[in-house]
Amino acid sequence: MIRRYIVLINVLLFFFSLFISCHAVEAAKNQNIKPYKSAILMEVDTGRILYKYNIHKRLPPASMTKMMLMLIVMDKVYSGEISLDDEVRVSAAASRIGGSQVYLKEGEVFTIRELMKAIAIHSANDACYAIAEYIAGTPEGFVALMNEYAKKLNMKDTEYHSVHGLPPSKGQKEDLTSAYDSAILAKRLIQYPEVLQWTSTKTAYFRNGTFKLENTNKLIGRFRGADGLKTGYYSKAGFNLTATAKRGDTRLIAVVMGAKSDRARVNESAKLLSLGFALYHKKVLLKKGSPYNKEIEVLEGDPDKIKPIAGSDLTVYVKDSELPKVVVSLKDVPLLKAPIKKGEKIGRFVATLEGEVIGSSYAICPEEVVKASFLKKLYR
Repeated sequence: MIRRYIVLINVLLFFFSLFISCHAVEAAKNQNIKPYKSAILMEVDTGRILYKYNIHKRLPPASMTKMMLMLIVMDKVYSGEISLDDEVRVSAAASRIGGSQVYLKEGEVFTIRELMKAIAIHSANDACYAIAEYIAGTPEGFVALMNEYAKKLNMKDTEYHSVHGLPPSKGQKEDLTSAYDSAILAKRLIQYPEVLQWTSTKTAYFRNGTFKLENTNKLIGRFRGADGLKTGYYSKAGFNLTATAKRGDTRLIAVVMGAKSDRARVNESAKLLSLGFALYHKKVLLKKGSPYNKEIEVLEGDPDKIKPIAGSDLTVYVKDSELPKVVVSLKDVPLLKAPIKKGEKIGRFVATLEGEVIGSSYAICPEEVVKASFLKKLYR
């Protein structure tokens, strides 16, 4: 009888341990499941990637497509090709664009500034179409321009087929990009202060105050330092967000793609930005004008050896625990031969962490180096 009880207890313990093991495996799997399809966190000053998950996975950006349109417009404004005060007459085709919109009517006239505000704040698809026609003549012509820009920015995961990011109609191709390319694009776009002024605006008015623009980015006004940048959504794409925030002199960009809900993309973006601000700190390894700790030879020079100095601050963003592991080295130094002008670039200072480049600045000659006289060469 006792032996039967022992056998029964052992069997029960076996099944109990099996049950616990299965739940442990399932819990581990669930921990590895991300609430998005891809994500990235980037520090803007150095471009260092602080967090990454499937960053080159090609996904539909939806309305984050509009970031490229905004960049092209601002480049043309700053080059003098167009002005934010240029007037755009709405075509019949532009008035028929659906999705998020400001309900443009054929024949209405708005400035580029007004239309850009509608795009940046309210994600207006019809405003994108109107601007694309104004600049390139047709949306197709503007899409070609967008793809040219993507190549120039080395956005290898990206292809555009629309100016606004709406889901493709039958027979059309969808826009594709990655979290990495979106961060690169955002880094370039936020150079324009007007863009951040618009994307940080929670509400504004359009059409002489008769239409209220509501910011689609729920981080604005809720996350300290958040001032941009662009949301995107349709069913297949999921919920996307390219977010940026600045605290002190640190600016971060977070991209979340393919989240399950608006709340998820906002929460996950906030988590990434919070992680960056909490764990990573700015460290200046070499101040502008500081000398390197090694001399390099100058052929036929007087002096014949120099210590390069930093032409700009060599800055990194690291965790405190990473700082002792950072190595600074001098790279890309050509064979130096006199004469060399003071301040002439002679290479790069590079900061690496376990083989990854996390910061750089250019190295310059600290003084004028002239050709050594015959006597100096003779007695060396």
